[in-house]
Amino acid sequence: MKSLQNQNVVVVGGSRGVGRSIVEAALDAGATVLAVARGAADLKQLAWERPGLKILAADATAEDAPRVVFDALAPDALVVCAGALAPAAPIQEQSWEVFSANWEMDVKASFLFCREALKGRLKPGARVLLIASGAAISGGPPNSGGYAGAKRMQIFLAGHCQKESDRLGLGLRFMALSPARIMPGTGVGDRGIDGIAAYMGIRPADFLASMSDMQTPADVGQAVIQLVTGKPQGSSFTVSGSGLAATA
Repeated sequence: MKSLQNQNVVVVGGSRGVGRSIVEAALDAGATVLAVARGAADLKQLAWERPGLKILAADATAEDAPRVVFDALAPDALVVCAGALAPAAPIQEQSWEVFSANWEMDVKASFLFCREALKGRLKPGARVLLIASGAAISGGPPNSGGYAGAKRMQIFLAGHCQKESDRLGLGLRFMALSPARIMPGTGVGDRGIDGIAAYMGIRPADFLASMSDMQTPADVGQAVIQLVTGKPQGSSFTVSGSGLAATA
């Protein structure tokens, strides 16, 4: 039997890049999957390519987004992967709006969906997984604005929500997963590679050549399946080319 047979999986930010890989991994594992994203065209294309996929166009940062999403499909596993592109300029050249983009998107979406889960909208045993970043652990490059701090906050949020679920006896499982390395072929990855290379004054290909132990979007998708089907200890995890590991 497939590992997510008879399970509902909702992927917020599921139309492209890493989110799409998570959607595909969940479908392949036998789940009923709802992909949520702002872009209706990308969602329709994905649904055409993957028959049986449910889709919902919605802004994950809207206050009522969690209610709308949970009404469309009550998740056994909820993955929040929605995120803004990281800034790509020295701090002194950024406005606050640019610097805080990932707080206003990545963190806000995670906060809204976690808050709704803690209000009792998910049944006991449901899993909530926030997709963070290895930048949350390394600090990221100095031209990426508030990106690393925002992704670190997602890790903190998963831990805080787990404690609150335990205190309230909700029986929910909150986790954060950080892809350890930047990933070419994704919007965030390609933007980051170009921005970091330009900041360092080197070619993007040379920057990529300096990287090792890199994971792919498909690796992230498989790590998500492992986390939502297993019983791992802790609330923070990384995935690299070497596989899934708990964050020390």
